[in-house]
Amino acid sequence: MENAYSPGVPRIKHAIVTARVRVYIGDMVKHAFSHVSHWVFDLDNTLYPPHARLFDQIEVRMTRFVMEALNVTRPEADRLRKVYWAEYGTTLAGLMRVHGVDPAPYLTEVHDISLDHLDRDTELAAHFADLPGRRIVYTNGSAPYAERVLEARGLAGLFDAVYGVEHAGFRPKPERAAFEAVFARDGVEPARAAMFEDDPRNLTAPHAMGMRTVHVAPDPHEADHIHHHTDDLTAFLSRLV
Repeated sequence: MENAYSPGVPRIKHAIVTARVRVYIGDMVKHAFSHVSHWVFDLDNTLYPPHARLFDQIEVRMTRFVMEALNVTRPEADRLRKVYWAEYGTTLAGLMRVHGVDPAPYLTEVHDISLDHLDRDTELAAHFADLPGRRIVYTNGSAPYAERVLEARGLAGLFDAVYGVEHAGFRPKPERAAFEAVFARDGVEPARAAMFEDDPRNLTAPHAMGMRTVHVAPDPHEADHIHHHTDDLTAFLSRLV
């Protein structure tokens, strides 16, 4: 048996201190969200893990659409896709503003992808169900695509509303006007809301509007407009209820 002077005692004390620190941090996080009654979640790489790599499929279809719509080569279409994403927030926004492209066929084409490899996540679903207040999904993709992803992930029926870029007049995040359009439609009170996003750019406007912001990504991004970072949404939500 180990006595007060045995090597095992420091390990036990360290474990106790570590556990207390975790409880303290968990309480701090929970307190930071105690005012939240409206929970807003991005979709891609937020409600499913990045290693699912849905955008690998989407980007191929985007490039093909740009090739056909603008009659350009694949390398040029790929270049424009990246340039428009960087300058306008989405490839679609660039296509609309620079070339007057109709958004409806684009959204249908680029989101016609396979979701067969997505796993249902019952633990994540349970934590969503426990969140107090109203829960919505807001994506730069289309609402029908978002509904398909939620179904594949076992999250269908857990959200009060699902909004796509079409509900923001095809204005994309990170434009503040896009957030304002969707939030006005849903009745979101930013001072009592939280935004969960994988793209740091898309947390700038929510922060400025008074929302609690959570960056969901493998690696943290240090910025004044990001309150919290997590690489595990399930674990993070478990601390809030």
